[in-house]
Amino acid sequence: MSRIVFFNKPYGVLSQFTPEGRWRALADFIPVKDVYVAGRLDADSEGLLILTDDGKLQARIADPKHKLEKTYWAQVEGIPDEAALDRLRAGIRLSDFTAQPARVRHIDEPAGLWPRDPPIRFRQAIPTSWLEIRIAEGKNRQVRRMTAAIGYPTLRLIRAAVGSASLDGLPPGRWREIAGSYRDLQGNFHE
Repeated sequence: MSRIVFFNKPYGVLSQFTPEGRWRALADFIPVKDVYVAGRLDADSEGLLILTDDGKLQARIADPKHKLEKTYWAQVEGIPDEAALDRLRAGIRLSDFTAQPARVRHIDEPAGLWPRDPPIRFRQAIPTSWLEIRIAEGKNRQVRRMTAAIGYPTLRLIRAAVGSASLDGLPPGRWREIAGSYRDLQGNFHE
């Protein structure tokens, strides 16, 4: 069994143990030694980060060829219509690659969502809306680039789940550890 750490990464924290510039690092939150990030999140993104002591497991989580679905909640500027969302569902061409088809739907603001520090920019004349976006890829800033490509920039991005692992019961800045395997990330965790 591998050591697997789930961490709800706050805004402004890097997906590494060493701080850089104005950004904090994982070492400020996670005292566990010899675990490594499996699938990064940008400093300006929040949510589920998985760390493990198993290099093969780390690669399987991060590598899109294994098709482990990642679920994101994106607060976007404006309210996309179904035609815009259909472009994401079909797979959208970005400057350097074509994103695979995504599963996308409108959602209400997620229940129990914590406030972001600092808050997103607010424009009285422009509404915002929430999307749930599910992808098996995870290229650099992919979800943000996808929503921008359809004309609805992402203001806040939260990774809510990786496979069957989710943020449920995990407040921002907190972590928990399980013993498990790749199969566990597909369902039925052993806490």
